[in-house]
Amino acid sequence: MSPARSRLFCVLLVSASVFAAPALAAETIFGALAKAYENNSELNAARAGVRATDETVPLAKSGLRPTVAASGSINYASQEGSAITTGQFGVAVEQTLFDGFQTKNNVSAAKARVLASNESLRNTEQNILFNAASSYMDVIRDRAIAGLRAQNLAFLEEQVRAARSRFEVGEGTRTDVAQAEAQRAAAVAQLAAARAQATSSEAVYRQIVGVEPGSLRGAAPLTKLLPGSLDGALTLALLEHPAIRATEHLVDAAAFTVKSAEGGLLPGVVGQAGVQRGFRSSEPAGFQDGYSTSASIGATLRIPLYQGGRVSAQIRQSKEQLGQARIEVDVSRDQVRAAIVSAWTQYIAAAEGVAANREVVEAARLALNGVTEERNVGQRTTLDVLNAQADVIAAQINLVSAERDVVVASYAIMSAMGRLSIHTLGLKVAEYKPREHYDAVKDKWFGLRTPDGR
Repeated sequence: MSPARSRLFCVLLVSASVFAAPALAAETIFGALAKAYENNSELNAARAGVRATDETVPLAKSGLRPTVAASGSINYASQEGSAITTGQFGVAVEQTLFDGFQTKNNVSAAKARVLASNESLRNTEQNILFNAASSYMDVIRDRAIAGLRAQNLAFLEEQVRAARSRFEVGEGTRTDVAQAEAQRAAAVAQLAAARAQATSSEAVYRQIVGVEPGSLRGAAPLTKLLPGSLDGALTLALLEHPAIRATEHLVDAAAFTVKSAEGGLLPGVVGQAGVQRGFRSSEPAGFQDGYSTSASIGATLRIPLYQGGRVSAQIRQSKEQLGQARIEVDVSRDQVRAAIVSAWTQYIAAAEGVAANREVVEAARLALNGVTEERNVGQRTTLDVLNAQADVIAAQINLVSAERDVVVASYAIMSAMGRLSIHTLGLKVAEYKPREHYDAVKDKWFGLRTPDGR
């Protein structure tokens, strides 16, 4: 590890301590991510969508499977004193023998779309895990800011009391009292806004994670999981990101769709077989009354000559869709590249901001203590103290925000790389495996119940 990265790692370790909570029962960020993985409604909806996509494979395979139908009819007729009753019942089987390879290519396209949906699900999982981490840190930050605002209000209330006491004994002015009261009133409004923001962040946390945020423990950035350089992150992202892989599978699906559309210009052969049982009854009885049985078997060859231009238009359309799918791969790569660069630069800036804001906080506190002492001996005014206190609060809020940003940026890098998963994070949660549902339905010939019993 380079000296620069070593210094950066030390800064991040120190910054994580600010968020540390002594309570053993406090929720950790990994616990929150595990709950989001299990409870998030958007993620569960995406999983249901993948299961629905799985069914497109047996739907496509049905094109080369036989169809069996039973039919029956009964008729009654009366004419000139005679009544005739006839009936017919039978079973017919129809089997596509050749359809220009359309079903074969439709099955391949459906399988490619299933792979694309699985990669899209992985991408959704990453987005949910990142959103959960971001909301977790937002709650910690906004609660900390609300606490700082409360401390600031308590400090300013003490300054108001001190200003009034000095004014009563003739050591201060009414201006000092008015300035302190104005700052206190502003602090009341700022505290109310901070508490409202904290409540809003808690609501977002509840939406993403699925539970109310209780006591949250501090979190550290994912420093050990990050690559050594921006170029390394870009290389891994372009190879592994599920959003890119999903679009690549969609290119395969579009290519098979072109072949399927071209199959509409080829001949088709359909085989048929059937058995029928009929009867006839008349009053008065006739020589044709009784039962009869018939069976048939045959094949139909269909050679398309002209379909009104429909198939040709479908072929052209599918080729354009293939071209669009190929462009979408480039779009995904550009988006991933931009996300990596943005997250990486934010991470570096936030890490440097943590170190800088620590120094600012220490300097602001020293300045406040010095200004307060000088005010007590008459060398400074109450306004100087109030301004120094405002500098301290601003520096503390900036530090809290920077510490939040460095953690979130590290998760953003992992997400942009395509590696923000329960495995890389070591989350203790049962993995959802879409392959299990696909294997259960891909070759089903019949059955109305889903694999989970619905």
